Amino acid sequence: MKELQYLNKYFIKYKYRFLLGLFITIIAQVFSLFTPELIGNSIQVIEEFVKSSSKDVSLLKSTLLKNILYILATTIIAGFFTFLMRQTLIVMSRYVEFDLKNEIFNHYQNLSQDFYKRNRTGDLMNRISEDVGKVRMYVGPAVMYSLNTLMRFTIVVIYMYNISPKLTLYSLLPLPLLSYSIFKISSEIHKRSSAFQKNLSNLFSITQEIFSGIRVIKAYAIEDKKEKEFIDLTNESKKKAMDLAKMNSLFGPLMILLIGLSNLVVVFVGGSMYMNNDPEISSIGVIAQFILYINMLTWPVASLGWVSSLVQEAEASQERINEFLKEEPKIKNTAIGHSVIQGDIAFKNVSFVYEDTQIKALNNISFEIKKGTTLAIFGKTGSGKSTILTLISRLYDTTDGKIMIDNKEITSLNLYDLRNQISVVPQDSFLFSDSIKNNIKFGNENATDEQVIEAAKKAVVHDNILTFNDQYETVLGERGITLSGGQKQRVSIARALIKNAPILLLDDCLSAVDTETEETILNNLLAYCKDKTTIIVSHRVSSAKNADHILILEEGQIIEQGTHSQLLEQNGYYKELYLKQLSEKEIS
Repeated sequence: MKELQYLNKYFIKYKYRFLLGLFITIIAQVFSLFTPELIGNSIQVIEEFVKSSSKDVSLLKSTLLKNILYILATTIIAGFFTFLMRQTLIVMSRYVEFDLKNEIFNHYQNLSQDFYKRNRTGDLMNRISEDVGKVRMYVGPAVMYSLNTLMRFTIVVIYMYNISPKLTLYSLLPLPLLSYSIFKISSEIHKRSSAFQKNLSNLFSITQEIFSGIRVIKAYAIEDKKEKEFIDLTNESKKKAMDLAKMNSLFGPLMILLIGLSNLVVVFVGGSMYMNNDPEISSIGVIAQFILYINMLTWPVASLGWVSSLVQEAEASQERINEFLKEEPKIKNTAIGHSVIQGDIAFKNVSFVYEDTQIKALNNISFEIKKGTTLAIFGKTGSGKSTILTLISRLYDTTDGKIMIDNKEITSLNLYDLRNQISVVPQDSFLFSDSIKNNIKFGNENATDEQVIEAAKKAVVHDNILTFNDQYETVLGERGITLSGGQKQRVSIARALIKNAPILLLDDCLSAVDTETEETILNNLLAYCKDKTTIIVSHRVSSAKNADHILILEEGQIIEQGTHSQLLEQNGYYKELYLKQLSEKEIS
């Protein structure tokens, strides 16, 4: 249970609930033990009545009726406290589940970009849902039934020992065999549970990929192939689930067998002691009482198997959860106070290598951008354009060199404040399954409807939105699938504009927009960006003609830089691109 020790902090947090549950469990078990004693007493009264020469039927009836009423009362009280025990301990487990899910989710949000490159979404989802569910079963039912078993076993054995130490010893002889069996089976369950959970994560990941890429699957007509792959995965998952179920199924019959052996021992040994006039067994009622006590241990002892299975599965799941919780975010906030960003940016001999691929995206580049100016970046695919923007947002830290913002190292700024004062429109426009209005307000949740409309107009998407039946209240499909590529880009631009941050980063965000619409958006941005630091990554020269400075990248290095007119005077990449796009425009 080494991995489950991580949960001890939650037991401490909810210690009063836990201790109350323990107290209620003890009370419930004490009241449940009156029944065997009262039944044994009733049998003894009947036995004495049969042996007695004077048959006082009324006394017998009154004694039996009194015992029956006591049995009903103690059973109801025991049932009520058992209900309270469940309400206390099971509800506590739900609180722990809530806390653990939130802890994992917050940790996911803090982890760096490279973590998400190494791990599949389906696996992340499985650990925060299925694995946490397994852990909750340990914190709730497993702990509750363990306490219940421990209390009942302790109290019952004490009662039994006070009546007949010898018979108690004989009736508990099967327990060492039971303990050994549980140990062996539990070890195997842990192994098979780990394999099952790992396979389930893989199944989640593949399923998520299939649903996300359903349009591609349909376009290439490979439904049958994907169905076969899915069936193979589910068959493998079924096999592992059955392996686990087979091992779990051994517990029940084994428990019943051992309890049955204990009952036979009680009947045989107890009967022999009664026939030999042993003073410990003065009545057949004592044997009946012992049989009831042994059967009262049936569920607690049988639950040991189930509880052990829950613990082993929870151990395997918590181990998988701990793998992620132990993962340290590489991008850490080292600043204590708040940071206010003005917008001056400087790269000083910056180099960057992607850890997962070892690709050198930037190689010793240096440049400066003053507050309120616009920088355009051009270059072929893979030249390092987008990497510059991710470094400014501090999604990664530089491998070498420094990034200065307002003459301060970027690592010294408050990470939350830094990102909160940057508006980003990424290449892949991601929209949430929510209304268009809420997707735009994601940039500023306090924005008014008028501000939302104004931002949409600047992004030239307002007229498109008005054509929808629900207009701004139109709920989008997953990842914004309801909209076209150009519409998604423009909604993303509106979201960035409404944030009104001092730094605006546009990463090839007009690639799916026609030239005329692009021209309108860029003209709208001129007035908006006059007091903001703007960086535009693009493949179209039209996006850069109004920029204050232009960089041309090739294999992570700056090969050209200057204004639009300065670069046109050079016979380089920029002029070649300009002439090519100009001729294409004339032809169209």
